[in-house]
Amino acid sequence: MALTLGIIGFPKSGKTTIFNTLTRGHAETSAYGASSTPNIGMVKVPDKRLDVLTEMFLPKKTTPATVEYIDVAGMSKGAAKTGALPGLNDIQKVQALVHVVRVFDDPNLPHPEGSIDAVRDIQTMDLELTFSDLGIIEKRLLRLEDSIKKTRGPEREAYELEREVMGRLNEALTAEIPIRDLELSEEELKVIRGYQFLTLKPLLTILNLGEERVGEAEKLLAVARAAAGKHKNTAVEALRGKIEMEISQLEEADAQEFMAELGIKESGLSKIIHVSYELLGLMSFLTAGADEVRAWTIRRGTPAVQAAGEIHSDIERGFIRGEIVSYDDLVKVGTIPEAKKHGMYRSEGKTYLMQDGDIVNFLFNLNKK
Repeated sequence: MALTLGIIGFPKSGKTTIFNTLTRGHAETSAYGASSTPNIGMVKVPDKRLDVLTEMFLPKKTTPATVEYIDVAGMSKGAAKTGALPGLNDIQKVQALVHVVRVFDDPNLPHPEGSIDAVRDIQTMDLELTFSDLGIIEKRLLRLEDSIKKTRGPEREAYELEREVMGRLNEALTAEIPIRDLELSEEELKVIRGYQFLTLKPLLTILNLGEERVGEAEKLLAVARAAAGKHKNTAVEALRGKIEMEISQLEEADAQEFMAELGIKESGLSKIIHVSYELLGLMSFLTAGADEVRAWTIRRGTPAVQAAGEIHSDIERGFIRGEIVSYDDLVKVGTIPEAKKHGMYRSEGKTYLMQDGDIVNFLFNLNKK
């Protein structure tokens, strides 16, 4: 599964600084709000388990999981109402949104609203996303009324179901309730899947701290979580954006030394990826051998046969079984033969639910009936 996250924020929030932090990129941070071209970066997911397995198996190559970040232009207040939400086509395609909220002071870079207020900016962005979804729903409801009048039978029933679902969403959004807060059935989710509503997507809010406010981080987080964290599938974290960007540009040894001096226990890149995985209910299973050691991203609760499909559709189609050992067990005994000797290496069928850190070898037969 390819994980893609869209970075949004108001002008001068430092979101492109956060993009550079997360991707180790060098995107221009000055006056980016005026650009209509998104910054796109791919980053390797930090996973120390791959380092250990690489030493153990000595593969020809090691392939970590990856995350793609798309940083769209800064959003101006009221943009959604005018139908000019920046990067809409790009952020509709992502699996989750990352909202960068400014909480740093810089007299040379005045906030568009004239003051620093995280709760105001969180609420304003929520409204922008809401207005964007409402605009799509209102247009669709008008078309549905026309379609219902012209059709009969199953086709009309499908349109009527969609109208019912869209009406429910419209009512919720009008009351400023994001779609992600609603209890939607699988059938209802299938009806709206193609619209890629923004308020349905999981939302991670990042407070972009300046050094002058590091001591206030916990207080600021508590206030922001009260505002943003009241909704489902949301999370709030804080990063020292400018410093984290500098760290991301350093060699690993220098970065670790600098982080130790500043009391930063985990890099911004690592922290945000871990939070994103948790927010989206994702995890990694592993494959390991002489050719390659690799991490694969799947949703928690994925059965073995579907996990096999992440590697190749042929493996899913011809699935026989998975030979599995947990990472912790393998590290404990040191080798696959020892894992077998101790009963740690086992066979699992199609319905086995994969666990984070499972090391698996899928057996399959394309000729099986």
